[in-house]
Amino acid sequence: MSIKTKFINSNALKLLAVIAMVVDHASIWLVPDDTTLAIFARGFGRLAAPIIGYMIAEGYFYTSNKQKYLKRLFIFALISHFPFVMYFGLEWWQGTSVIWGLFMGLVALAISQTTYISRLIKVMIIALCCLLAWTADWNYILVLWILFFGIYKGQFKMQMISFAFIGTVFYILPGISLGMDYAFHFGILLAIPFLALYNGERGKSSALIKWGFYVFYPAHLLVLYILRYFIFA
Repeated sequence: MSIKTKFINSNALKLLAVIAMVVDHASIWLVPDDTTLAIFARGFGRLAAPIIGYMIAEGYFYTSNKQKYLKRLFIFALISHFPFVMYFGLEWWQGTSVIWGLFMGLVALAISQTTYISRLIKVMIIALCCLLAWTADWNYILVLWILFFGIYKGQFKMQMISFAFIGTVFYILPGISLGMDYAFHFGILLAIPFLALYNGERGKSSALIKWGFYVFYPAHLLVLYILRYFIFA
């Protein structure tokens, strides 16, 4: 695809992911599970995780300070934990937010790019990252997506093949086995055409854009929590 036909920058992709995320999370509360609307709303919501995962992998190669990048994700993973479990009605130990999965995926990618440890040690640490992400939203699937988005940096076809394979084996097929109510799992594949239109450019840069997603994630969960359990209860 010609670069001229790729007109979506990273800011636009992140905005799309944020909209999909809000629709998905709000639909859990507002839309009954066994309806067509729920399938469409949650299917659209499946765009969020793969797009943000792709952006995390991109960010690894473009950031000027990888340690700060990791630190930022780690801090917001901690900040987002309680808004996540509160909104989804979980005990504090039963799960954690997608930010933790993004952090572990970034750690796995960073380990894969090192040159001073053996391949066996890399595999062991990456496996540990997958294990540590087990209770996070999107768990080890997101870790593997980020890992292979980074490993195949510059090879879009291989990125999408690995993305589709991981998503199909670990997400779509288990969903099919649970019935038609889980048809929304196919929504992850909707990310492919949007990523194909990504032009590799950041777009306008500002502190709001840089920090927007990190702040918005826990904030929108708190707002939804207040609306769900206090205002419209």
